[in-house]
Amino acid sequence: MAKSDPKKPKGKVSTYAFFVQTCREEHKKKNPEVPINFTEFSKKCSKRWKTMSGKEKSKFDEMAKADKIRYDWEMKDYGPAKGGKKKKDPNAPERPPSGFLLFCSEFHLKIKSTNPGISIGDVAKKLVEMWNNFSDSEKQPYITKAAKLKEKYKKDVANYKSKGKLMVQRVLPKLRRKRCKRKMKKTRRRKTRRRSMNKNKLLLCLLVNSLV
Repeated sequence: MAKSDPKKPKGKVSTYAFFVQTCREEHKKKNPEVPINFTEFSKKCSKRWKTMSGKEKSKFDEMAKADKIRYDWEMKDYGPAKGGKKKKDPNAPERPPSGFLLFCSEFHLKIKSTNPGISIGDVAKKLVEMWNNFSDSEKQPYITKAAKLKEKYKKDVANYKSKGKLMVQRVLPKLRRKRCKRKMKKTRRRKTRRRSMNKNKLLLCLLVNSLV
């Protein structure tokens, strides 16, 4: 079994995972000496999660968004280990960022400069907090820009795919011709071998008859 790369960034934490983590911390504070029965604990967490409102869940959703930003930034600086995922075609169009990510790219350096030594995770939390405090009119420029980038991306993808199909149309006939030639050569070789075998059989028969 292949060992995991110790330098690889920690994976993204989901909304529900943050909720379970919070429940675990609450349990430890209330009952520090009582060990957790994970089966029962998981059932209680699931039951509680189902009864929570969207507003109550939003706190954990924001935590997950912040952690995703942390993960994306760390992955940019991470070089995947050998035998990892297949490299993406460098000519393929880049997926456009969302309005929120455009906002993050503008403000994350400002937050870092005003808070020296701040961790990536805390920067992400501040960005989520700032975004949630923005009014709809303040968010609109980023959302509009993201929508334009998305439209451009769709056109670029369509163009990229059409070029790929055109390349296939050009290359495929050549490949077919090569395969056809290889098959013809194999057929010729088989026929030559058969003729040779038939000749040998005929000579053998003649030899046997002459001896008789």
